Amino acid sequence: MRVLVVLPTYNERENIEAILRTVRDVVPEAGILVVDDASPDGTAEIVEKVAVDLGSIEVLRRPAKTGLGGAYRDGFRWGLARGYEALVEMDSDFSHDPAALPEILGALDGATELVIGSRYVPGGSIPNWSISRRLISRFGNIYAKALLGLKVEDSTAGYRAYAATLLRRLDLDSVRADSYGFQVEMTYLARQAGAGIVEVPIHFVDRVAGSSKMSTFTVGEAFVLVTWWGLHRLVRPTWRRLAGRSEAAPPS
Repeated sequence: MRVLVVLPTYNERENIEAILRTVRDVVPEAGILVVDDASPDGTAEIVEKVAVDLGSIEVLRRPAKTGLGGAYRDGFRWGLARGYEALVEMDSDFSHDPAALPEILGALDGATELVIGSRYVPGGSIPNWSISRRLISRFGNIYAKALLGLKVEDSTAGYRAYAATLLRRLDLDSVRADSYGFQVEMTYLARQAGAGIVEVPIHFVDRVAGSSKMSTFTVGEAFVLVTWWGLHRLVRPTWRRLAGRSEAAPPS
């Protein structure tokens, strides 16, 4: 199975070389694509230097910082165009432990097309998070699960692997979310597309170096979009029933 690990970056010079070397050690045959949003700290240049040493590392330079979702969509398109069979999302700051990659990739098979590294299944954990942050994250996942019928405990998780067969069935151009709501939207679309989804436990830790890119906007965006998708999901069957009755009614 040809694997591509997609790493979105913005000002990750403190982490990038270490994460690249660690990923290469854990999955030596995988390709790595760094999607850099014009980092002013020289992240892309560091990647290019490391690539000379490690090989099979590419940089996709984007002109500006336009959102996590956009970076992953561009990375997925790049990988699909080059025939990769599995595409991995993970952060560049060691909040996602590369040691979990073999288990996540090992769970992909013909029936399972999306594997989520989950903090909220047995064995998963979030050490060192504040109570308020835990509550926000947990509520968001419960809310998304209830409104969208996801049957997933951690739809906001950003550590995951997609089968190329699934990504090709999705219309990536129609994906709306550009922040952390992107993870929920992709889970929702995968479920609608009939994908088998499996969660494997991970230990999520705060970034090793640099500053967090989480903001009030990212939380608000996800909440608004989940509410909109949920309302649409609940109302759509009623629209269909009404439309069916209208078509079945004899002309007056």
